[in-house]
Amino acid sequence: MPRFVATRPDTGLLSLPWDVPLEDWPEDQLVALPRGISRHVVRFVRVNGSVYAIKEVLEHLAMHEYRLLRDLERLEAPSVEPVGVITDRIDRDGEPIDSILITRHLQFSLPYRALFSSTLRPDTVNRLIDALVALIVRLHLLGFFWGDCSLSNTLFRRDAGAFAAYLVDAETGELHQDISDGQRAHDLYTAEINLFGELLDLQEGGLLDESIDPQETVESIQKRYEALWSELTAPEEFGGDEMHRLDSRIRRLNELGFDVAEIDIITDWDGSQVRIQPKVVDAGHHSRRLLRLTGLDVEENQARRLLNDLDSFAASTDQQNEDEEIVAHQWLTEVFEPVVRAVPRDLKRKLEPAEVFHEVLEHRWFLSEQAGHEVDTMEAARSYVDEVLAAKPDEKLALPTPTLPEPD
Repeated sequence: MPRFVATRPDTGLLSLPWDVPLEDWPEDQLVALPRGISRHVVRFVRVNGSVYAIKEVLEHLAMHEYRLLRDLERLEAPSVEPVGVITDRIDRDGEPIDSILITRHLQFSLPYRALFSSTLRPDTVNRLIDALVALIVRLHLLGFFWGDCSLSNTLFRRDAGAFAAYLVDAETGELHQDISDGQRAHDLYTAEINLFGELLDLQEGGLLDESIDPQETVESIQKRYEALWSELTAPEEFGGDEMHRLDSRIRRLNELGFDVAEIDIITDWDGSQVRIQPKVVDAGHHSRRLLRLTGLDVEENQARRLLNDLDSFAASTDQQNEDEEIVAHQWLTEVFEPVVRAVPRDLKRKLEPAEVFHEVLEHRWFLSEQAGHEVDTMEAARSYVDEVLAAKPDEKLALPTPTLPEPD
């Protein structure tokens, strides 16, 4: 009997054919979802309405990755959710089989190759690379050394025209109190090597825009990373009469989506020079504010866009001085929810609600430019559903409708 190690076990997983090597599982046990490139056998299964990713790997690697993913989950890192490990597997001939790592499928997420199923525009590719770089920075701030940074080990979710990146493979990772400069440099070097190979592979398959140079793209990673790392961690010096620059620094960090836990302020003997060192906490400044105001749990750029619309709503209804939570509730019920309800049931798998709302706002701007006047949001929503959303592919897994027993 195999051993099941889990913190929140789904008992339905126990009935799966663990005595069969994963590559031999019958198709009726599996869910067809796009998979990234992996050195291990990876499959998706549906159990009790939930979808899980299952990876066959050596026991010590499975346990290491499971524990590391649990630590990352505790730190609220952008990574997949660990579910459990299956060990002590024996096939029907009595031979041992590799262990299994189980993680929960991240809804509305796609591996990078699924995004490249059609040729992406250069600016879209740049946003994808920016998301990967931001993920590396966020993990490094937590003291996480990845060891194998790549697009293949990342999942992407749409985030208000950009992408949010999630770590999906932590097999080579290590978690430290602080990450060293050498470890950061190694991760960047690995990212450059892996990304160059992945872009060349896409280029060979005709999936990379001709204007994109893989070498130039790879060489930009270091610059993008250092710019973000410096903004988040570098000390800054200014005169004692320039304290407004402290507020400006905090505002820039908030715009990047990061909160500031505390700031070390050091002044010289006469107070004429001030040196500050920000201590940044994990990203999510806007998403935490939106969650507090409305209960909506969305990606960071989506939260920024929704908050901007909330601020515009407050201004247009002359409620800038009203209690923020009251205005937010009114915006939620009068603006956001009617747009989401305008999406028919059969189209709800296309995009998640926050991304739909963002795209409706974009569509409203486009229609307003064409019409030469401001178009109503609900009019834009109906137009968007008919003209844009209906043509998009599903990005959420469709679960089957349960069959109810016939009445006696």
